[in-house]
Amino acid sequence: MIVRTFDELENTERHVRAASGTWESKRIVLARERVGFSLHETVLYAGTETSMWYAHHVEAVVCTAGEAELTDHETGRTYTILPGTMYLLDGHERHTLKVKRDFRCLCVFNPPVTGREDHDENGVYPLLTEPEPDHGQA
Repeated sequence: MIVRTFDELENTERHVRAASGTWESKRIVLARERVGFSLHETVLYAGTETSMWYAHHVEAVVCTAGEAELTDHETGRTYTILPGTMYLLDGHERHTLKVKRDFRCLCVFNPPVTGREDHDENGVYPLLTEPEPDHGQA
């Protein structure tokens, strides 16, 4: 069993800040835990816009605070995302979040991320993997 608090992740290797300066994320469960998904608490900052495309991952997002405008670039549709709203990127949709008020959310990724990922120039997380555990077998 693993028990973690968000506070204990503060300013550790699991507390990732985007090179773009538009978001930060506490990586609560990662690929190294080998449970088939990763879980993050992410904050995107008011007044910012982040374009993303998870070409290698499926992501579910649940908004817990704030407000953002989500644009699905595949359909052109725009959604207002408020606390209690979930969206699922099950088709690897290119999308943009335009943040109106600091946007706090819980995110689940499959396959799980390692914690080292940041968006590239296309908004993609690279598909990184963890080495297989060494069980002391020769």
